[in-house]
Amino acid sequence: MTTAFTPSAHELQVLQLASPFAAQIYAKHQGMADGFLACFGFERTLDEVQFDALVARSAYSGAAVLDDMPALMAIAQNIKDSRAKNTHENAHTLNALAADLSGDWASDDLTDLTAGIAADEAVIMKGLRKLRAMLMLKWIWQDALGVISLEALTFELSAFANSCIRLAHRVTFARLAQRFGVPMIVRDGKREPDALAVIAMGKLGAMELNLSSDIDLVFIHRGDGETDISHIGKKSVDNQKFMLNLGRGIIKLLDDVTADGFVFRVDMRLRPWGDGSPLVMTIKALEKYFNQHGRTWERFAWLKARVVNAVPAPFSDNLSNITKNFVHRYYIDYSAFGALREMKSMIMSQQAQRQDLDNVKLGVGGIRDIEFIVQAFALIYGGHHITLGEKRACLDGMAELAKLGYLDKDESDNLAAAYRFLRRLEHAIQARHDQQTQRLPQDENELFAIAKTLGFDDVAQFRQTLAMHRQNVCLPFERMVTDRQSPAQAGVDMAQTQAELKTLLSQNSLDNLQEFWQSKLVKGLESEAKSRLEAAYPIILHALLEHAKQDGSARADLAVPRLIALLEAICRRSIYLVMIAENPNATVGLIPMLSASPWIAKELAHYPMLLDNFLQKRYLHLPDKAELTDILRQSLLRVEAFDDESYLAAIRLFKKSQVLAVATADILGIRHIMKVSDSLTFIAAVVLQSALVRAFDELSAKHGFVRLQSGERASAQNMGFAIVGYGKLGGLEMSYSSDLDVVFLHQIDEQAETDGAKPVSGMKFAARLVQKILTYLSTQTRDGRVYELDMRLRPSGNAGVMVVSTHAFEMYQNDKAWAWEHQALVRSRGICGDQAVLAEFDRIRQAVLTKPRDESQVRSDVIEMRRKMQTHLGTKDSADKETHQFHIKQDFGGLVDIEFLAQFMVLSYAHAYPNLAIWPDNVRIFEEVAKAGLWQQARCEALTNAYLDLRKATHELALSEKQVVVDDEAWQNLREFVRGVWTDVLGDGVS
Repeated sequence: MTTAFTPSAHELQVLQLASPFAAQIYAKHQGMADGFLACFGFERTLDEVQFDALVARSAYSGAAVLDDMPALMAIAQNIKDSRAKNTHENAHTLNALAADLSGDWASDDLTDLTAGIAADEAVIMKGLRKLRAMLMLKWIWQDALGVISLEALTFELSAFANSCIRLAHRVTFARLAQRFGVPMIVRDGKREPDALAVIAMGKLGAMELNLSSDIDLVFIHRGDGETDISHIGKKSVDNQKFMLNLGRGIIKLLDDVTADGFVFRVDMRLRPWGDGSPLVMTIKALEKYFNQHGRTWERFAWLKARVVNAVPAPFSDNLSNITKNFVHRYYIDYSAFGALREMKSMIMSQQAQRQDLDNVKLGVGGIRDIEFIVQAFALIYGGHHITLGEKRACLDGMAELAKLGYLDKDESDNLAAAYRFLRRLEHAIQARHDQQTQRLPQDENELFAIAKTLGFDDVAQFRQTLAMHRQNVCLPFERMVTDRQSPAQAGVDMAQTQAELKTLLSQNSLDNLQEFWQSKLVKGLESEAKSRLEAAYPIILHALLEHAKQDGSARADLAVPRLIALLEAICRRSIYLVMIAENPNATVGLIPMLSASPWIAKELAHYPMLLDNFLQKRYLHLPDKAELTDILRQSLLRVEAFDDESYLAAIRLFKKSQVLAVATADILGIRHIMKVSDSLTFIAAVVLQSALVRAFDELSAKHGFVRLQSGERASAQNMGFAIVGYGKLGGLEMSYSSDLDVVFLHQIDEQAETDGAKPVSGMKFAARLVQKILTYLSTQTRDGRVYELDMRLRPSGNAGVMVVSTHAFEMYQNDKAWAWEHQALVRSRGICGDQAVLAEFDRIRQAVLTKPRDESQVRSDVIEMRRKMQTHLGTKDSADKETHQFHIKQDFGGLVDIEFLAQFMVLSYAHAYPNLAIWPDNVRIFEEVAKAGLWQQARCEALTNAYLDLRKATHELALSEKQVVVDDEAWQNLREFVRGVWTDVLGDGVS
């Protein structure tokens, strides 16, 4: 049984101090208030289902239920029951009209239904307003006592508004249907009911209303047509008239001021064209407006848009897509910077004009400044980061920005603390007299009451805290979309830049630049693209000049043709010119990359979307494997199942953008060669993992799950399948052009069929899984392949099946594998897939590598394989000391010699020193060799350093698009050292 509500003296004192408005409600309607708070008091939080029920009961009873304590108790009990059952007693009358008019109703059904919903207007208006008074009393009292969080309070305010809007929509629709029938449209040759979407904007859209917020709404309906009066209604009218009356009716029920007050002030000014335009428009008209007339500030406004009422799924999906396409861009939206800069300037200008430090929303360091910071980031980056675009609420967006690294933790914490303080202060101001204001009162007694309500002893203490929070807002706000500054100076003097370039660049470079500027491509650009090029070109030339001054004219001359190729690629996709214009300092860093690496230059010219990652300086932080996994996961949120084309595009972009960041860090020398190879290997591993999971999910959806050898049904976590990496992938030593050497293993019951609608055998499932992964990664498109996969190291090579069981793999390694296959096994490791399969592979690998072997036979096998490789892959006559060419990888004294030395040590000594078989990479193998005392520490370190120097050279040559055959002179000492170790260890004269 519900306990009667009796406030303590302290609680009454708090209420009187915090809100004379709420105290008056309590004094005037104490009986009603005590009953209401007994059922829905301080300890209770309400969700949207409960608000729907409470709003409906109060509205249809004309608030009579609020004076009836037993009825209130019954409602409270019903609400408790409804939460447990996830339904409520009067769901039919509350929701039927929104959903069921699309069905084939009989005339009597419709008449009864609408009559039940279209209750007396005055009764409903009174019920809603009385309920609002009781809820306002509850919320103000809770907030003053500090027993409700900001998030819970703003959610309940918004949920109440949602329920009121939905009820007003149902009531008005029912009343209009009785008179005019049901509005219909024609879709795909079929007649369907029209529907009105009530779109909440601003604070209601984000579910963060304050105590005295307006509600910003936009009304959109499906399309033109006329009403159907065959089942209900007396006079047919066109849909526009019906929907116009529906919108007006919703506003009237909520906004009209009666003797009982109002429910919510409704503001319609955010609709397309604003005041003076039709109250309601079709979705087709909305899309046309967005495409032809939508402005950046409107994109800002539509960030928080949310449909409040139930509408048909096709309408909802279409509306969502149109809105997302208008608000967000898939790329980082640099085109918004100019408009955001203007908006910020306007905000600052208004603040300067007002000098209104007492306005906690619009004043300097106020709520609007915080919202601008979060929304500006969301507008620019929300299309690129799906999770950011989905966060409508300010605090949620702030947390996501911190997670993504756009705000550091301290800054995010300070902004969140300021936002909570300012919103609570806003509520305290509005609670005093139920006024829509955010301005601190001039009256000292009023201000003291607000300070005490917020927990301060005096006004001075309160103002000190307010000033601190405002200062914490001002700092990041001032940094947001600041006026663009050219590097090291306030602006670029085009004439001076060109004059200096004439003294530094070759005539050929100057001619090429002039030819580009006068080319048909540039002259034929549309006005917007041409203006963007004109804005970016001085910054580009300035960057070129800086490069010539700092790195020399020869380097700048190298950059010019590559720069022109890039400009030709992006001129017609001029958003990239905006990126350059908005990032002048980063552009100064772009030109040296173009001269240093033709590979980077070509990648940027072929895939201009990679420019964003470069200009954002993503190369300063190379993400680890977990971070890469999350980045790829976010980029795939847009991709639907079975949409292979979009999936391939997404993983190609992911790979290219991440590899470009690694290459830039490599060229700048800010990452060690081992870290560079780690990053390249992590990228490949994350792509393989993604391809495996997607292929498994799609095949399982089609064929069902396979049975594992254990007899259990496979699952996404225990799929019975894994990918093993060999070579550079296995050894964490990938370069920019490395293939992926892979072997596929399984623990699937090959004979048992899958359990889906289209069953196949376990072996066929596994084979299709491999084929699907190969298709994802190796399909040749105009953008190239994601990776080239090499499966020749699988059991029996090209003659073997594509995927084998772990048992078959173990039998092959023990009974049939050649010596060179055990050498390859040294540089192998599990990459991704079922952990049980990976663990079994690790066991097999360790067992095979630690088997006792005849050292002389291992030596003979290694020497023989080395001779074959050099004969087929090395430069001719490389053993001849007179030669001047050196194949860094294949020639004697090169990478392969060092790798073979490591493999020889593992295969010869791992039976006695098992730790030698733990690692697949040469660096750690040599560390273990030293720890075992097999070689001196100095030799191991020298071999490691030689190996890393050779690998670094292969990276540099790859980025310069040069062959790995180089002049021998610079490498003679290193080669002699490696040859000496080879001869000492293997006793062979070949090296």
